[in-house]
Amino acid sequence: MAAARVFLVGGVISYRALFNWIRPLSYATTMLGIPLFQLLFFAYVGRFAGVRDDAFFVVGNAVQATAMGGLYAMTMTVANERFFGTLAPVLATPANRLALFLGRALPVVLNALAVSAVAFAAGLLLLDFSLPAARVPALAAVVLVTATATTGLGLLLGSLGLRVRDVLFASNLVYFGTLLVCGVNVPLDVLPPWLQAVGRALPLTHGVEAARRVAGGEGLGGVDGLLATEAGIGAAYALVAFALFRVFELEGRRRASLETY
Repeated sequence: MAAARVFLVGGVISYRALFNWIRPLSYATTMLGIPLFQLLFFAYVGRFAGVRDDAFFVVGNAVQATAMGGLYAMTMTVANERFFGTLAPVLATPANRLALFLGRALPVVLNALAVSAVAFAAGLLLLDFSLPAARVPALAAVVLVTATATTGLGLLLGSLGLRVRDVLFASNLVYFGTLLVCGVNVPLDVLPPWLQAVGRALPLTHGVEAARRVAGGEGLGGVDGLLATEAGIGAAYALVAFALFRVFELEGRRRASLETY
């Protein structure tokens, strides 16, 4: 019961505390504006080059929009505890560490779903993309799995933020790297084999493929393997992230370096 309270209430309070300073305009221009203009840019470039139709870019970029929350928000939710000087008080509590750590992911996943929904709505309103209502529940399930997996990678980057000085650089590198290697705007099969291998080891790749199949009319039963792989990759990143979190916590206590740079 106490662990569940830490997971739910602690996660929400932490998210509000670390992001409550963001004004609505700032939120709209960053979390919503960047994915929207990214979607329009790649869709019109694709039209001009004649390589793919609008649906390819709408689905790819709308699913990839989960990375705005899953990578950036999750990274900063964990790393900002150190930056704002609240890490030591948090770790001084006897709270369950797994609940404390994973609870910060729940609001981020919900935020990632909202950002992706806005991107899909923009594609429906502004581009040559249609989505029958019957496919929406299955597509929402795919996006949920993908957002959760992406948040697992964000947890890993956030854990690194407890030790490295500039974790935002790593978040930027990974975010823009997913645009290339995860099949979002460039089909995976045209990439060099080593980049294909990198893409398949990252979240988003299998989620984007599953979303395109579902948007094309395939049911969840036809993409269950892709979703299982996506969930497994996200879980693996989250487990490594928690292990690093515990190592950095114990090392920080031993060296009294929890909040030093």
